[in-house]
Amino acid sequence: MTKKFIFDSMTEIYDISIALDGRKALEVINEGRTVFDTDDIVPIVMSDAKGLRGYVPWGDTNLRPNEVLELIRKDEVMSSNMYFNILASYSQGLTYAKKDKTEVTDPEIIDFFKYNRPTKYLFEQQTDMKHFFWTVSVIILSGDGKKIVKLRHKDVMYCRLETCNPKTGTLEHVFYGNWEKGAPKLADREDLELLDVDDPLGDLMVRMGKLPNDEGKMQKPTATRKFAMLNRIPITGNKYYPFPYYWSFFNSGWYDIKQLIPAGKKAKFKNGLVLRYQVEINVKYWDILCEQENITDPVKKQERIKQEKENIKMFLSGMENAGKVWFSGFWIDPTGKEQSMVKINLVNNIKEGGDWIEDIEEGASMACYAQGNHPSMIGATPGKSSSNMNGSNIRELFTMKQGLEKAPKDILLEPYFVIKHYNEWDIEFDIPFMMLTTLDKKTDAEPTSDNQNNDTQPAKKK
Repeated sequence: MTKKFIFDSMTEIYDISIALDGRKALEVINEGRTVFDTDDIVPIVMSDAKGLRGYVPWGDTNLRPNEVLELIRKDEVMSSNMYFNILASYSQGLTYAKKDKTEVTDPEIIDFFKYNRPTKYLFEQQTDMKHFFWTVSVIILSGDGKKIVKLRHKDVMYCRLETCNPKTGTLEHVFYGNWEKGAPKLADREDLELLDVDDPLGDLMVRMGKLPNDEGKMQKPTATRKFAMLNRIPITGNKYYPFPYYWSFFNSGWYDIKQLIPAGKKAKFKNGLVLRYQVEINVKYWDILCEQENITDPVKKQERIKQEKENIKMFLSGMENAGKVWFSGFWIDPTGKEQSMVKINLVNNIKEGGDWIEDIEEGASMACYAQGNHPSMIGATPGKSSSNMNGSNIRELFTMKQGLEKAPKDILLEPYFVIKHYNEWDIEFDIPFMMLTTLDKKTDAEPTSDNQNNDTQPAKKK
């Protein structure tokens, strides 16, 4: 039993090899229980982090995102669910128009989106949000600090939070780098100033000398031109890194069960655990075989007999031999009884691979349940036993799924909220969702907004 990694401070995870009919066949991961972050987390101080407090490890090994990604990538249903959730949340993508619903013609705004790839940025943000429930955005100001000119995404897998200021309780920095081999050196790490999580726009305005601080005083504009914004889904009990709700699938034990099923089926197909044929060989068969091939040496006779047994075994096993015909002679003895040279008896005609169907469907359903998807929407439980869903039911499920994406979308739109107010743009943003239509609409789908203040239809010129 080999220790693999520690998922939390309470439970150690092990690779366990199980003998299946004398063969090493299965690998089980025992997830156990995951605890939330606690107030007594000890930060890790980096010697080259000038004047900064230490970073908060993400999990006991500081590699929790790597561990979670490894588990997801082993499961075809979870991986498909994740991609579906990302696509559903991205929906129709980012749209923007003036408040009076007319087309944006301001060159400054057009240039901003021309050089900032909104499609890539939003897709990256949705990916992090669905995996880890938080994202990091970086806004970059012009040299004179008057405008925000760039918006960038930072992969949270490589982000770690500085422990909060003990006097104010606020988070002040994000460290970005590769943590797989320990804390990265300053040359390989980026230390980003983090805007106030509760009021990023106000914090930025104060830092740039555009608004008075809490004491009513205007401060000198900071020389910093790059700031990080933290966007996350609120999770009770988590002070730093959120615990995504779907991670309960790992802790409940269902992930382990689901991984055992394909491993067991693979071992069964590969090793042939079920005895299917009985082969009867007349003792005279070996003499006739060796005589026909002019083999007289006793040692070579035994080698030829052994080889013939292997030939028969290979003939009866393997899918590539299905449908082949075996020809064998026989004779009638003086008593009138049939005597066969080689006789093959079928002792098990059960079709292989049909077992555990219900377990497969149950495991897939639990994965879909944990990730907020109905199995029929992604085809997680195909087959005769799966429930039949008509088009109307699936359309309604898809509509519900899209409607529930409003809150995460609003969170991911907040960096654009900061940008438009700081830059004083007359513009509104939205991420409309796709509404599947009925046949009488003469179209497959149409964009629909869940933001009552915005018109997401293509803006018309005045």
